[in-house]
Amino acid sequence: MPTIPGIAGPYRFFFYSFDCNEPKHVHVRRERKVCKFWLKPIALGRNNGFAAKELNRIRTVIRDTLEHILETWDEHCGE
Repeated sequence: MPTIPGIAGPYRFFFYSFDCNEPKHVHVRRERKVCKFWLKPIALGRNNGFAAKELNRIRTVIRDTLEHILETWDEHCGE
């Protein structure tokens, strides 16, 4: 599970190694909560435990770091 470096805050942004065959997305974890966001366009794919307010914060972080997340995806998945 490669973690995306350089994103500050309480969240861990990561990919699963076997996810490269899916459209580009990122998983986010904090404590026991986890969610998945599609990246093009940015949209919530799955949520387990995050409140709506926190999902909005996560979406903002993704939007603000989208280029970095996409570059990391491409490096990891070989695109």
